[in-house]
Amino acid sequence: MNNNVQLKKNINRNYIYTLLQNIDLTRGVWMIYLAGKGMSLTQLGLLETVFHITSFLMEVPTGAIADIFGRKISRILGRALSLISVIILLAADDFLWFAISFVFTALSYNLESGAGDALIYDSLKEIGEEDKYMKISGKKEVFYQVAGIVSFLAGGYMATRSYGIAFTITIIVGAVALLQSFGFKEPSIGRRHEAEERGNVFVNQLKESVAVVRGNPRIGSLIVFTEIILTFCTCIFFYLQNFLKGNGYNEAVIGIIYAGTFLVSALTAPQVHRIEKVIKEQGILLLIPFITVACLWGIALSAYHFIFFIVLMITEEIVYVAMSDYINKMIPSENRATILSFSSMVFSFFMITVFPLVGMLGDRYSLSFAIKCLGGLGIVFVLINSIILLTIRCQKRT
Repeated sequence: MNNNVQLKKNINRNYIYTLLQNIDLTRGVWMIYLAGKGMSLTQLGLLETVFHITSFLMEVPTGAIADIFGRKISRILGRALSLISVIILLAADDFLWFAISFVFTALSYNLESGAGDALIYDSLKEIGEEDKYMKISGKKEVFYQVAGIVSFLAGGYMATRSYGIAFTITIIVGAVALLQSFGFKEPSIGRRHEAEERGNVFVNQLKESVAVVRGNPRIGSLIVFTEIILTFCTCIFFYLQNFLKGNGYNEAVIGIIYAGTFLVSALTAPQVHRIEKVIKEQGILLLIPFITVACLWGIALSAYHFIFFIVLMITEEIVYVAMSDYINKMIPSENRATILSFSSMVFSFFMITVFPLVGMLGDRYSLSFAIKCLGGLGIVFVLINSIILLTIRCQKRT
């Protein structure tokens, strides 16, 4: 079969893979599940910290694995470790084993995070269609959001009956995703050849990738901007489960609320490339942080917190799709997975700092107070971000 045809098939295969990979019936209830196992908000924060410390330490090495040995190999390993993590989480009953499960989960995310996007972008680049990446990324997000809708509706309902059923279905779907990951075609561009693999290939790969980022500071600034926004959104995404539970919502209703956010995000994702054409990069960099922080305060202060949560997830969708396209266009293929892993490492650093703090504040005071503190931190970010962007704009004009 023609190589270009096989690479084109990667795009449709990736849509199906994204759907299977993200059907996880525990997504909307895992914090409630662990709380039921005796974990406090502080312990939940520490478990997520274990995840992000592992991710922080292993992001770049796993990105280098993808650049050196192949994105497909990295993706397959990631699915295998994800399966192991879910099995451990189902069988475990104490903090130590929960933490071990989170280590495996982090490694599975590490192996996928840089490799998945790199595999698709380089498939498009090899056939000369990389300009379609933002549109294709938006379509992929639809499959991600559909998986979320299924996960939250089915998971929320199953959790009211049996957490064991929710975990078992997740394990079965995960096994299918693992088998499906073997079907991808590895792009030839960006791969290290034998002559280049002499010596310490990991160290050389990291040095080259650091040099790329240093040579183009804009890559680093966009990465930091993106991961700060995603940190705010992720903290709310997880802690809102317990916040809603504490306000009298059961797992089924929480699942419906989360499914609704994913439905709206699924409708938004394919339109991001059109939105970006209207407001441009500067519009995203200036406007989205204001909306994000306003939503944080809306969740904390309004009785209609779920409406602000939906809008918050829309802002996350726009940032993720648009910034992924901007950053990928600036990265050489041979360093793509490693540099994208830098991005995930920055996210892990912010999560290590912020997520457990929210949990501790929630335990000591209330989750409402913790979200207000997150909103206060958001105001500081908006002010700093706006000052920097407006200063740069003024400098360009003079």
